[in-house]
Amino acid sequence: MNKDLKNILFTQEEIQKKVKEIAAQLNEDYKGEEVIFVCVLKGSLPFYADLVREVKFPVTFDMVCVSSYGSNSESSGTLKIKLDSGVPFEGKNVLIVEDILDTGNTLSNLLAHFAKRNPKSIKLCCLLDKPSRRLRDIEADYKGFEIPDEFVVGYGLDYAEKYRELPYIGVLKPEVYQNN
Repeated sequence: MNKDLKNILFTQEEIQKKVKEIAAQLNEDYKGEEVIFVCVLKGSLPFYADLVREVKFPVTFDMVCVSSYGSNSESSGTLKIKLDSGVPFEGKNVLIVEDILDTGNTLSNLLAHFAKRNPKSIKLCCLLDKPSRRLRDIEADYKGFEIPDEFVVGYGLDYAEKYRELPYIGVLKPEVYQNN
């Protein structure tokens, strides 16, 4: 375990099992359909890559890069689109794949942004859900784990661009990110 972590929340094996469970539900719900999978960079990239390898229907890859955190541990509440989707959504099924649903600010704004493009459907898939911090009325259509109000890193999740490479998800020690 990394020395900056208080504990491991989910092992690599637990994460892979959950990814397969989510994919099984997607396979049932989207059977016979085509879906645009939108990866919210950078944090969801490992989850996205593992998830698309488990689905059994045609997927169009797409990526967006948005930010509301910067190098902080708290969301600013303002959505900054650094890289927007280039795939036409009109009349298509769209699945936003995100690492964590926290306050809901970023994803609420992103859903509204994409809804203007007239998709057939737009749904949200998040590996982690932190409902205790929710500020917006938003829920994931597909979610992996519900987590407590602690700062988590690993499996793509970061603090100041560090810890993304960890194969598990752990709780960052507060002294690492407080007073920064």
